[in-house]
Amino acid sequence: MSRPLATLHPADSGRAVAAALGDLPEWNLADLYPGTQSPQLLADLQKAAQDAVAFESSWKGTLATLAAEGGLVEPIRALEVLEELMGRIVSYAGLLYSGDTTDPAGAKFYGDVQQKITDAGTHLLFFTLELNRIDDAVLEAAMAVDPALAHYRPWIEDVRKEKPYQLEDRVEQLFHEKSVTGRGAWNRLFDETMASLRFDVAGEELTLEPTLNLMQDPDETKRKAAADALAATFSANIRLFTLVTNTLAKDKEISDRWRGFEDVAASRHLANRVEPEVVDALVAAVREAYPRLSHRYYALKAKWFGKDKLDHWDRNAPLPRVPSRTIPWTEARDTVLSAYGRFSPEMAAIAERFFAEGWIDAPVRPGKSPGAFAHPTVPSAHPYVLLNYQGKTRDVMTLAHELGHGVHQVLAAPQGALMAPTPLTLAETASVFGEMLTFRALLDATSDPVQRKSMLASKVEDMINTVVRQIAFYSFERKVHVERREGELTADRLNAIWMDVQRESLGEAVRLGPGYETFWTYIPHFIHSPFYVYAYAFGDCLVNSLYAVYRDAETGFQEKYFALLKAGGTKHHSELLAPFGLDATDPGFWQKGLSVLEGFIGELEAMEG
Repeated sequence: MSRPLATLHPADSGRAVAAALGDLPEWNLADLYPGTQSPQLLADLQKAAQDAVAFESSWKGTLATLAAEGGLVEPIRALEVLEELMGRIVSYAGLLYSGDTTDPAGAKFYGDVQQKITDAGTHLLFFTLELNRIDDAVLEAAMAVDPALAHYRPWIEDVRKEKPYQLEDRVEQLFHEKSVTGRGAWNRLFDETMASLRFDVAGEELTLEPTLNLMQDPDETKRKAAADALAATFSANIRLFTLVTNTLAKDKEISDRWRGFEDVAASRHLANRVEPEVVDALVAAVREAYPRLSHRYYALKAKWFGKDKLDHWDRNAPLPRVPSRTIPWTEARDTVLSAYGRFSPEMAAIAERFFAEGWIDAPVRPGKSPGAFAHPTVPSAHPYVLLNYQGKTRDVMTLAHELGHGVHQVLAAPQGALMAPTPLTLAETASVFGEMLTFRALLDATSDPVQRKSMLASKVEDMINTVVRQIAFYSFERKVHVERREGELTADRLNAIWMDVQRESLGEAVRLGPGYETFWTYIPHFIHSPFYVYAYAFGDCLVNSLYAVYRDAETGFQEKYFALLKAGGTKHHSELLAPFGLDATDPGFWQKGLSVLEGFIGELEAMEG
């Protein structure tokens, strides 16, 4: 029988937490532009528009001749310069908007910039389409005699992978121009709606992040109150989220059908430069391991809580009778930098710049984008990290995660605007590795058995959330997109699919109570990046295997690891993993990664003896 709800005072609690956190940094975007009306920004907007028109006028219709007679590298370099310029502008607008998505002036600025960059980009569309019409033999011959052109081989080969799916030029132009009023508009509607939502927790109105944070509170009454508040607000807005989901799924189906992608996730696999069978092997391995991972762990956690089953608001709760505290920002910073430094002083030095030079935005604010991210911006600038830091151990792990992304992005930047971006499957490598370094450092420094148990349990839950939960998300998306091909899905049907995949992944030890069926509504990846989610599981399993190599390596690991990060998007995952003796096409590769999680659960079970 559950206990009655206690009287909650979130505002008082929030003030106490804020005081314990200390001063939290807010990013300085002046490294990109001084302001929305700065002469530099206005001049760059005008330059981007004019240079894009001039680029099309100069090079359209000439690429085949240039490839055959020499000189193709010149327009590629010009394209790279333009991509850098436009990337800086749109990065600034996007970061400014994410700091407060509810500010009308900021939202207008973001929308206007998107429109102007989309208009400029229309004049660049011809380039990759025309490049892909050049015969393979002609391009190979051109790269063989021109080392400067050969430098761009990885980018050229990536572009040509899209060749079977590209459309006639004017159709591509239409897709491009309509993106602002199509997918882009629905993405923005979701973001602004989510930022404006308020959740009534015992009479106090909270935004999404603080409400989700209460789901990790030691007090069950607060966790339940937060879960009920989330369910109430999500339910009240279910029609909107259902419409957004149906519209974007249909938008993707139209695009896939025109381009000739047969499977709902095929375009994501292509963008990730990963073979479908590799992803299928990952998904199969994780789903087959559900009973040994999440089912097994949650049964153990229910026992710790003295329950036959955990309620869904207990899933990420801290262990009972374990002292909890708010971790000040300075301690979080020192913890992560120390862990990074033990692996590599260079890695710590890069990460330290994020703190010293105003590259991090950490406070929770009304209107601020929820969650966390590292934005690479452009190679000539530097990345920025957004957090919603609230002093939990998981927030420290999130800081380690996002700084891993940031370090990766800094190291890959010399590859240039065309080749620095990393496929999503490898983009999570440095972030998850940074988390693992931080966790291992903390665990090694902990001798108290109660604290050690708590830390292991927290890590297991993070890994379950990264591997099991993300593969369940992928299964949810697949079911939704496949069914959407036959017609719209009702809110009840979306809820039912969500509950089916959650029951399968979480097991019998978690009771999914009323209201939980709506929790699919707030997952931003479903909206912004369909089928992105498996990249987290890919990265976690990859890093577990990579970390095992690191622990056993005598010398040379750091150099090979930095070479992997510096490669950016220039190499396939098979080529990057080969120096470590790892192969993602090997069925045993995924099991090796999952065995690390199994080992942690086994260690927790042994503590019960």
